[in-house]
Amino acid sequence: MIAKTPQPPYYAVIFTSTRLEDDGKAYGQTAARMVELAQTMNGFLGVESAREDVGITVSYWASLAAIRNWKYQMEHVEARDNGRELWYKNFKTRICLVERDYGFEKM
Repeated sequence: MIAKTPQPPYYAVIFTSTRLEDDGKAYGQTAARMVELAQTMNGFLGVESAREDVGITVSYWASLAAIRNWKYQMEHVEARDNGRELWYKNFKTRICLVERDYGFEKM
């Protein structure tokens, strides 16, 4: 699903990763919990995610302060540590200012 974001400016955090071998349900459960938890954070605007060989998750935030608060949220810190240790071959995080936002939707 495409996130419904407000008029710019706002921020996007792009998390791109490749996984190690599948560990069963733990990764999927943690990923779902992180989305659930992010939705409770002040300044969270939405999320989009896709995974094939490369996983890409883009979360949208109202401010850099909101992103920083998410980065240091304790459950998220634990999930990041598990990602480094158990789930990811590699990853990259990029933080971007969204200045333009437009789209198309067929009715």
